[in-house]
Amino acid sequence: MMSELKPGTAEAKFADIIWENEPLTSSELAKKSETLLGWKKTTSFTVLKRLCNKGIFQNNSGTVTSLYSRKEYYSMQSEKFVEEIFSGSLPAFVAAFTSRKKLSADEIRELHEMIDNYEEGK
Repeated sequence: MMSELKPGTAEAKFADIIWENEPLTSSELAKKSETLLGWKKTTSFTVLKRLCNKGIFQNNSGTVTSLYSRKEYYSMQSEKFVEEIFSGSLPAFVAAFTSRKKLSADEIRELHEMIDNYEEGK
């Protein structure tokens, strides 16, 4: 199972490079990281190793791929956040979120659709 990772902005951008381009070689990843993030090759390899050790990506013989899709990863992070901060209560999370931010009509419609789809088993 994936160990704890709360990516900073730079790590999240680095992860996005992998998700958007996989499979890619570690050399290609280093070049893209240099271009897009201004990182040196050693920085890319250090962050890649850290993310591989956390079980999010793998580097097999110089080919980098993900073990989780971006959607799966952020789904797991969201579940963990709600579990840790709101004792697993989604309604408590929504109440806290909406106490400071008013939902738009489109957001409310989307939430209704999600609940309807969930109830219908879609």
